[in-house]
Amino acid sequence: MAGSWGSLGRGPAAFAAVAPPAPVWVPSGCRGAQGRFAYKLLHDLFANYSSALRPVEDTDRALNVTLQITLSQIIDMDERNQVLTSYLWVRQAWLDAHLTWDKDAYDGIDSIRIPSSYVWRPDIILYNNADDHFGGSMETNVVLRSDGHIMWDSPAITKSSCKVDVSYFPFDGQRCRLTFGSWTYNGNQIDLRNRLDTGDLTDFVENVEWEVLGMPATRNVITYGCCSEPYPDVTYTLLLRRRASFYIFNLLLPCIMVSFLAPLGFYLPADSGEKVSLGVTVLLALTVFQLLVAESMPPAESVPLIGKYYIATMTMITASTALTIFIMNVHHCGPGARPVPPWARRLILHHMARLCCVYEVGESCKSPPRAPGGRAGRGDAGGPGESPGEGEVGTEAGGCPRDRCPCHHDGLLRNVGYIASCLRRHRAAQRRTSEWKKVAKVMDRFFMWVFFLMVFLMSVLVLGKAA
Repeated sequence: MAGSWGSLGRGPAAFAAVAPPAPVWVPSGCRGAQGRFAYKLLHDLFANYSSALRPVEDTDRALNVTLQITLSQIIDMDERNQVLTSYLWVRQAWLDAHLTWDKDAYDGIDSIRIPSSYVWRPDIILYNNADDHFGGSMETNVVLRSDGHIMWDSPAITKSSCKVDVSYFPFDGQRCRLTFGSWTYNGNQIDLRNRLDTGDLTDFVENVEWEVLGMPATRNVITYGCCSEPYPDVTYTLLLRRRASFYIFNLLLPCIMVSFLAPLGFYLPADSGEKVSLGVTVLLALTVFQLLVAESMPPAESVPLIGKYYIATMTMITASTALTIFIMNVHHCGPGARPVPPWARRLILHHMARLCCVYEVGESCKSPPRAPGGRAGRGDAGGPGESPGEGEVGTEAGGCPRDRCPCHHDGLLRNVGYIASCLRRHRAAQRRTSEWKKVAKVMDRFFMWVFFLMVFLMSVLVLGKAA
């Protein structure tokens, strides 16, 4: 059997004649005689032959059928419908006990090629076929040898169902099974076996999206619920790994770059009015990418890895937009706002400001830290440094006895005191407003670095999990 397979060859070469010996000169009459012998052989073989019956001498014995699959090309992998379209060469070999002859009686003819419809053929089909038309193999010739061995090599474009697992998309791998077996003959009638332990990949045309890692073959004998007889089958498991470069450059990298834009919304000045707009725009962009991924994936319970990354990023951007709205509310606190609490003054304006390098105009990271609340304490106390005019008025009022001052001096002092108190209240309100603005600025800078770190860690986790 192995020698006969070797003489048949592979692919389209299987349809060619057996390689003749070195060319010698033969009279034309001899060539015509060999053609007459071939015609006589064909007539004698099929004079009383029926292609409807299993070709065995003893009907109680099983007929051995050898199967070999050659993968030529992966045409398409439809993940959403879970259908694999592939181009295969299906090779079958068996022994027909009714088609034997003595080659010496027919001028040494050892093999002939005849249409496959002339002989009995095993009804080997693809069990997990997903084709609407359920088409079979192409009607090609078979190679019939003098000892009764038949070789049938036929190409076929098959659509097989394949359970697609997209949990690690676009860094996923798939295992698609191609199960071949007889539809009507059980194991007691046809003994189906695989010729090799793997599928033939020597003539495989490389696919731009999928890399073939292997195609192991296993023989199974299954007893179905409908019948008590065993039914053998040969299952080829196609091991595929997705080439992720296309999806990395078109789906993953744009998402990562857009995600790094979200923390920059905290860096925008609050008076620009574009902080919330940036967050909403980034959220819409990620929604578009999420829809593109969802359209190509099957509606399964398992969420793709890139889909999880999109959802996590969108959640983070939603949180950053909500925090931006809260910080803008803090920034725009009016003059009537309460003073900054002592704990916030100590934690935010002192420790977090130094941590995030947020200083007022004229200060830097190398400047000595200013005591928190020093200016506010002096201003609220109404010290001489805050209102020089008030000090002069106070001195003049203290130096001039009340009973010796003219009567109009009392009204003047009251007006000056009212103006001084208004000035103190105005400056205190400005200080409270500036402190709240600084609190908002420190929180902006702090959350910017926090969200930058979150985006970086998420990207590293996604790539690390994929690896």
